Order: sequence, then structure tokens, then C-alpha cells
Amino acid sequence: MTIGIDQLNFYIPNFYVDMAELAEARGVDPNKFLIGIGQSQMAVSPVSQDIVSMGANAAQPILSEQDKKDITMVIVATESAIDSAKASAVQIHHLLGIQPFARCFEMKEACYAATPAIQLAKDYLVPRPNEKVLVIASDTARYGLNSGGEPTQGAGAVAMVISHNPSILELHDDSVAYTEDVYDFWRPSGEIYPLVAGKLSKDAYIKSFQESWNEYAKRHHKSLSDFAALCFHVPFTKMGQKALDSILTDSASEDTQARLNEGYKSATDYNRYVGNVYTGSLYLSLISLLENHKLNGGDTIGLFSYGSGSVGEFFSATLMNNYQDHLDIKGHKAMLDNRKALSVEEYEQFFNRFDNLEFDTETELEVEPKGNFYLKEISDNIRYYDTVK
Repeated sequence: MTIGIDQLNFYIPNFYVDMAELAEARGVDPNKFLIGIGQSQMAVSPVSQDIVSMGANAAQPILSEQDKKDITMVIVATESAIDSAKASAVQIHHLLGIQPFARCFEMKEACYAATPAIQLAKDYLVPRPNEKVLVIASDTARYGLNSGGEPTQGAGAVAMVISHNPSILELHDDSVAYTEDVYDFWRPSGEIYPLVAGKLSKDAYIKSFQESWNEYAKRHHKSLSDFAALCFHVPFTKMGQKALDSILTDSASEDTQARLNEGYKSATDYNRYVGNVYTGSLYLSLISLLENHKLNGGDTIGLFSYGSGSVGEFFSATLMNNYQDHLDIKGHKAMLDNRKALSVEEYEQFFNRFDNLEFDTETELEVEPKGNFYLKEISDNIRYYDTVK
């Protein structure tokens, strides 16, 4: 029995701010952003793109009419929920036209939630060979203007179809999770922005990775040489590199160290130009790896998922033959390349409009790609969505 990711796609808003320009506006050496945290651009979300519209935009291109009939569960992983009761999965289910007899719900544990969503989907499908699960990770990472976390913001969504006989990769039954109660990053109810203990968060991330990796290696008798590449949760590109460096000891051969370091560069290429997408970060990195690195069917990839607070998980997957045929490399690169650059002043206007739900739909949508879902208006606390005609 083979279960895994059959289809995989991401969506990001059509706006970004250049990190060097942001650094100069904040009176910071640009290299602190470009090299220190390893970020070149940051995706900026207009008020018309929230977790529902971005999630639907990520999923729509990869769903056939048959998929919509076969999907019996929709899970949205997010830490940017727009409602404390109603799940965004219900709204996405409606926008995509998925058949009505499906379970729809959200999952939460900071940036980690998409991983248990995938594991749940895999277990759910074991006795259901003819069904599929849609997993969406959708978030807008926001820390506030002029805040310490501002350069690690971002926005976007990743959509994955989990099924039997997957086209892209097979998920293994080997995951190891590590949980520790840590206040490194949290957002109490009623707070607009999260609270962050920066140094503690970095230390907690690396500790979680080391604990889950070491236990994984011990349980399954694995070493770094068993992996063609490793993918990490990427709040900023230097974070995963620090975690990788922490285990690239003398016990790993020079070839293994070179291979994994080279793979990491490919796995963070897209993240460098998007920023942090919270729950979707690891899976954006996976797409970046698959589309920017030379791999072969049968190769094993290790994945590390992390959510502050904290939960980490290490697991592995095997690439399917001809997986490249099921990627949209040209489409993804065009999405990144054709975005509109915002000045720092424009970015700040977008940021404030998003916080205050002040719509400027004509300005924002005239440069949005055709056919995408967007948030049209909010009336009586109900969100109404439409598509660009």
C-alpha cells in the first residue's frame, strides 16, 4: 500500500517588498536581512487575499473534476484563523466545488499543523483506497511594522492532494515527534500580533530538530547518508541551515555534507523570495527542492516540521518515478517573477489596510492574476468571495 502526495501547488499574493529597501528604510545594514537571515524579498498580502482565498487559489489548479468527487476530507492548517468557530476549510470546500459529503476542519499548532494534517490524512486513507484528502496550509505571517520580527513576515498557501498511488512522493510510516512546552512564540486570544522570544525561539527550533532527528536515527537505524536531501520549516532561510549545521559533524562524510548543503540551497530558493508562510513553510521548501534540484525517482527525502510552543517532527518520503511530470515549474517561477514590487511606503499602506480591513479592491486586483479567488467584501461579519473575471 502506497499513500502520499499526489498533487502539490502553492500560491502567493502578487505583491512583494525588496528586503534591501526595507532594511534601508529601517536604518539597518541590508546585509543583516540579505545575508544575516537570508531573505531577499517578502510577499505582501493585500486585504483581498486572506487564508481562504489563498488556500483556494493554491488548490484550484491541481484539482480535476474527478478529484472533487473523490475528496472526502478537507483540512486547513493555519495560525491565521479568521474565525474562532467556523473552519476556513468549509469556505474553501464551497469555493472549490468539492462534493458535499466531506469532513472539513482546521488544525492548529503554530507552524507545525500541516504535518499532523498530512499524517491524519494518510491514516484516514488506509481503509479508503478510492478516496482522497485535500490538505491546505495557508497563513499570513505578521509581526507589526518596525518590529523585530518584521523582516521574517510573508504570506502564501500550499495545497496538497493526499491519495493512494501518489504521483509525487510516498510518505513513510516512520515519523518521530518531539513536544516540549516552551514560550518561544505565542499569540494570546485578542492579540493582533504574536509575542516572540527571539533567541529562545531559535534555540527551541534547533533543540527540537536535534531531539527528533536523533530519536529517528536511533529507532530506524538511519544516518544522514541515507537521504538524498533534507527539507526544513523555514521561518527564514538561515534558520534551517543552522539546524542542519548542528548535525553535520565529522561522522558525516564530505560527500554527504556537500550533498545535503547543496540540497538545502535548492530547498530554500523559493522561501528566500516569499518569506515565512508559517504552516506552509516546510512544504513550500519541498516544492522548491523538487523544482530546483536534481533528484531521481526512488530517492529518499527527510523532512523536519516545527511549530513553536513547541512540537517538532522528523519523517521521510520517497520520490516516485516521473514525479517531475506533476510539478508546475514554469507556472511557479512565473508567479514569483511577475509580482508587483511595492515601495516601502506602499507596503506600509498595504499592511495597515490589511489590519483594518480597509478594501482598495480596484488597485489591488488590477495587478492580480486572472481567475483567482479574492475576498470581495465583509458585511455583517460575513466574508464574501469572488473570482476575477
